[in-house]
Amino acid sequence: MEIKAIDVAKLRKMTGAGMMDCKKALVEAEGDFARAQEIIREKGKLVAAKRADRETTEGAVLARVEGGKAILVCLGCETDFVSQNAEFQALANAIADTAIKCFPADVEALKGCKMADGQTVEEAISQQTGKSGEKHSLACYAKLEAPFIASYIHTINGKLGAIVAFNKPVDAALAKGIAMQVVSMNPVSVSAADCPAEVVEKERQVAIEKTKEEQIQKAVDAALRKAGINPAHCDSEDHIESNTAKGWLTPEQAQQAREIKTRVAAEKAANLPEQMIQNIANGRVQKFFKESTLEEQEYQMSDNKATVKEALAAADKEAKILSFCRFSLTDE
Repeated sequence: MEIKAIDVAKLRKMTGAGMMDCKKALVEAEGDFARAQEIIREKGKLVAAKRADRETTEGAVLARVEGGKAILVCLGCETDFVSQNAEFQALANAIADTAIKCFPADVEALKGCKMADGQTVEEAISQQTGKSGEKHSLACYAKLEAPFIASYIHTINGKLGAIVAFNKPVDAALAKGIAMQVVSMNPVSVSAADCPAEVVEKERQVAIEKTKEEQIQKAVDAALRKAGINPAHCDSEDHIESNTAKGWLTPEQAQQAREIKTRVAAEKAANLPEQMIQNIANGRVQKFFKESTLEEQEYQMSDNKATVKEALAAADKEAKILSFCRFSLTDE
């Protein structure tokens, strides 16, 4: 049957799909607009299925704050070219608007929320996938409720952002600055007290192992120096061989270095002072808290090297950071 240009234009307006896709859908549907719309939707699902294993490393991160509620959402795609497209940006913003309006429990619930045009979020994403030809996904959805919430989206690329909850209203500039701190410094938690136990335990084990390795290496280096051998010349088997070939170590020194490294390392490992190891490891864990928890980090907007906690207390002694959510498309 003949498909008129006016009908193609009508379907394009209804679906946002390309002219050729609309014409093909109308031909297949024999002019039935309802069926043509369904065909276009199905095409989006087909494209999504074919590209399901692709990574969505580009996209748009958006935040919305209304009263005591806030959401952080990311619509992901495969390429920067698509992420900069006006239709992609419009969809991302529409999803953010829907998320703050519906305030669903999680990302799966958000997919089923109805948007202003009557489509669900999942249907709209599927349709846009079909139009662009590359995978789109809801890479992130997070929400917070609190008496006061600040947000920050990195404006240069729009690929990372954060929302931060406070127990009461605080100075807007300070609140934004703390949200910027979360974006730039990527803390693991608000404070040491609420740092996940598994994270703390992992850091403690890493600190213990590193401390043991350092103590063993110190003993080995001291033994090598006592024997008249430069530790830097035999820090690995490859270096021992190359430095022997260069004449920096005699064959006898090379063999002696190997023997010292094996014997002294074993002796030291068997006689490490446990309490000292624990004390040094504890110090390293405390350093981790200072560098990686929001309250203890040095506030990037401060002129006097105050911590985030100190900067907030200086503005309002009763103000507290309750929680935060952060997402970045650029983190490895």
